[in-house]
Amino acid sequence: MVPKSSASMLFEPLTIRGFTAPNRVMVSPMQQYSSDGDGTANDFHLVQLGRFALGGAGMVIAEATAIEPAGRMSHTDLGIWSDDHIAPLTRIAAFIEAQGAIPGIQLVHAGRKGSMQAPWDGMGPLTDADAARGEAPWPTIGPSALSPGGGWPVPHEMSEAEIAANIALWADAACRAAAAGFRIIDLHGAHGYLLHAFLSPLSNRRTDRYGGSLVNRMRYPLEVVRAIRAAIPQGCALFYRLSVLDGIDGGWTVEDSVAFCTELVAEGVDVIDCSSGGAISDRSSNTRVRRGFAFHAPYSRAIKQDVSGALVATVGLIVEPEQAEAVLQAGDADIIAIGREMLSDPNWTHRARSALLGESYDAWPREAGWWLDKRVGALRQLRDGGETPMTRYQRGSH
Repeated sequence: MVPKSSASMLFEPLTIRGFTAPNRVMVSPMQQYSSDGDGTANDFHLVQLGRFALGGAGMVIAEATAIEPAGRMSHTDLGIWSDDHIAPLTRIAAFIEAQGAIPGIQLVHAGRKGSMQAPWDGMGPLTDADAARGEAPWPTIGPSALSPGGGWPVPHEMSEAEIAANIALWADAACRAAAAGFRIIDLHGAHGYLLHAFLSPLSNRRTDRYGGSLVNRMRYPLEVVRAIRAAIPQGCALFYRLSVLDGIDGGWTVEDSVAFCTELVAEGVDVIDCSSGGAISDRSSNTRVRRGFAFHAPYSRAIKQDVSGALVATVGLIVEPEQAEAVLQAGDADIIAIGREMLSDPNWTHRARSALLGESYDAWPREAGWWLDKRVGALRQLRDGGETPMTRYQRGSH
């Protein structure tokens, strides 16, 4: 246990390029499969993301948002391939910033793992049955004509001309994100999606300058980063979500990630957001990455120790404030990314502040904090008198 004190690394401000986040808590991008069907954000996304900002998180990253229609995972993913997408996203970014949080957005091209069902429909490749209800599959692309797993379609192998055109799509999408007011652009380079597929030897079997050696496999994602960094304002931060290892024999390794991240930092990436796995669709084959509390901390530690100038985020079953603080105190990360625990408790950050610093409700939004502070005395008086929420009813008095 980390004892309460007057100081906490989790609640130290963090300056990155043109902004200062009020704390080290980052809401990890979480796919919601809830767009209007044309990639447009709606009121669901405003409320979903806005509640995390109201809950005190220092940085709130909108879910993976596709750079072109064929770059979606599912039919209901968010998109940013059109200027028509900017206005609804602007509303979301402005609300997040108005609550004192830093707004960010994750950009993605799903590559060979696109054209899939939403989780509640099976999370597999789209089928004829899906097409019959209006969600037809679309052709996917990848570095090589290799399926990500059994039952998944074989992607089209991109030509060098198609790679160049695709890089331009990333830059255009990043410009739209910056225009919408997002201060952080997080590139989804993990979990088997297009950027990761070029890196991993499990999915990239090319023999041209985009395949083969580590240098060649890094070429396309580095060209994407270079194009985006040149296109967006200097004050806009660039994050990169990375699968630090595939966890499968013959796949991408931690040592590969150290070499790659060194290049990312040189190209202007500000934060390495550390995850793992996903090169193939069969998770049961991922035998080396065992899920447990803060299970990516060893990988973020390796990047932080071995890549000069890198700020590092870690994610993965971080559920308690003391646990998050311990990860920072150990030097395993600079930022704590919280995902599904935020879905359980959007006020996680405020509760973490109380747990670590013993503070009152002063940091909460006044619309909630004023009332909750008034309740403290009444609750204390009842508990000091031996009362519990069930005591009155157990006594039979109402």
